[in-house]
Amino acid sequence: MFLAILIIAFICLLLLEVPIAFAVGIATLLASISLGEANVWQNVASDMLNGVDSFSLLAIPFFILAGEVMGAGGLAMRLINFAASIIGRFPGGLSLVNTATCMLFGSISGSAAAAVSSIGGTLIPEMNKKGYDKDFNVAVTVAGSITGLLIPPSNVMIVYAVVASGVSVSALFLAGIIPGLLLGLAIMAVCIIVCRKRGYGQVVDGVVPKFMPSFKGAYPALMLVVIVLGGIFSGFFTPTQASAVAVVWSLFLACIWYRDLPSKQLPEIFARAARTTGVVLLLVATSQAMSRLLTAEQVPQMISAALLAISDNKIIILLIINVILLLVGTFMDITPAILIFTPIFLPVAIELDMNAIHFGILMIANLSIGLCTPPVGTCLFVGCSVGKAKIAGVSKQMLPFYIAMVAVLMLITYIPELSTWLPSLFEN
Repeated sequence: MFLAILIIAFICLLLLEVPIAFAVGIATLLASISLGEANVWQNVASDMLNGVDSFSLLAIPFFILAGEVMGAGGLAMRLINFAASIIGRFPGGLSLVNTATCMLFGSISGSAAAAVSSIGGTLIPEMNKKGYDKDFNVAVTVAGSITGLLIPPSNVMIVYAVVASGVSVSALFLAGIIPGLLLGLAIMAVCIIVCRKRGYGQVVDGVVPKFMPSFKGAYPALMLVVIVLGGIFSGFFTPTQASAVAVVWSLFLACIWYRDLPSKQLPEIFARAARTTGVVLLLVATSQAMSRLLTAEQVPQMISAALLAISDNKIIILLIINVILLLVGTFMDITPAILIFTPIFLPVAIELDMNAIHFGILMIANLSIGLCTPPVGTCLFVGCSVGKAKIAGVSKQMLPFYIAMVAVLMLITYIPELSTWLPSLFEN
C-alpha cells in the first residue's frame, strides 16, 4: 500500500507540474504517513538533513560556479578555434568542431546544458550560414553536449558517489574518461557519415585556424582540467578541494587573463550559481529521504529478487535495467533519476558481481541519453531554444545519434574494462 501511495502521489504531482524536488518530498511524506510511522515530520526532516550532510557534496556548488564563470568568460570561441585547428579540415568539419568543442566545454564546465547554450549559441548560426540543415545543427550540439557528463569533472558523478556510499569520486572521474571519449567519437562518426551523404561543407569562415595561435588562446582554459584532475589523481587535493581550485582558476581566467568578464557581472553569476545549487541540493535532500524509506521497507531487495526471478543471466538482467533507465530518462532529469534509482538497482548489480563504479558509469551514460530525448530532455529543449528549431524536426535528425549512443551504452554495459581499467591502474 505504501509503495502504491508513493508512486501514485509522485506521478500525480509530476502531472500537475509540481517541481520534482517537492514532488519527491511530498510523495515520501504521504507514504511515510500511510505506514503509521511515529514522528513522521521529524523523521523526514532528519533524513533530508542527513542526505545533504556530506563533505563530497560541497564540490557541487563550486563546480556549478566554475561552470557559470567559464560560460560567461569568453571560453566558447577559444575552444571552437582550437577544435577547428585540429579537425576542421575533415568533411563536415563544422559538425566535428561542434562535437569536439562540446566535449571540451562540457568537461571544463561539468554541465551539458551550459555546453548546448554556449557552443550552440556560436556554432549553430555559423553552421546555418554554411548550408547545414538547421535541425541537424541543433541535433549535433545536443548530442555532443552530454559527453561532458562522462568526461570529468562531472557533478552527476559526485551525486552518484554520495548515493552509492563507499564509491570514490576520484575513481568515478577516472572511469568516465574512456566511455566519454568513446561516446564523442561515435557522435563524430555519425557526423562524418551524414555530412558526406548530404555534401555538407567545412570549417568556420572557410579557413582552418592555425594550431599554435588557437592553442595559445585555449590552453589556459584547458589547464583547468589538467589542474583539477592532476591534483586529484596525484593526491595533492581531494575532489572537493579541487572544485574550489576550479572556481579560483576560472575567475582568474575570466576576469584577469582573458578580461572578458566585467566584475559588475559577478553578482549575477554568483546568484545564478546559488539558485542552481539550491535546486540541486533540495533535490538531493528529498531524494535521500525517499531512498531511506525505500531501503527501510526493503523495496530494493524486493526488486532485486523480482529481476533475478525473471532470469539469472547477467546479460538479460543488465539489458532489462538499461531499458528501464532509458524509459526513465525520457521523463526524468538525470540528477533525480540517479538519486532515486541508484538505491534500487545498485543492489541488483552487486548481486550480479558488478563493480559499483562500472554500474555508475553505465547509469550516467544511460540517463544522459534522456537529456536528448522528448518529452523532458533538458538539452533538447535548450538546443531547440538556442537554434530556434522545432522539437519534432530536431528529434528526427537525432535518430542516427540515438543509435550511436545506445551502441556505446551497450559497449559500456558489457565491456566493464572500459570503465574499470583506468581506476585499476591508479589503484595499483
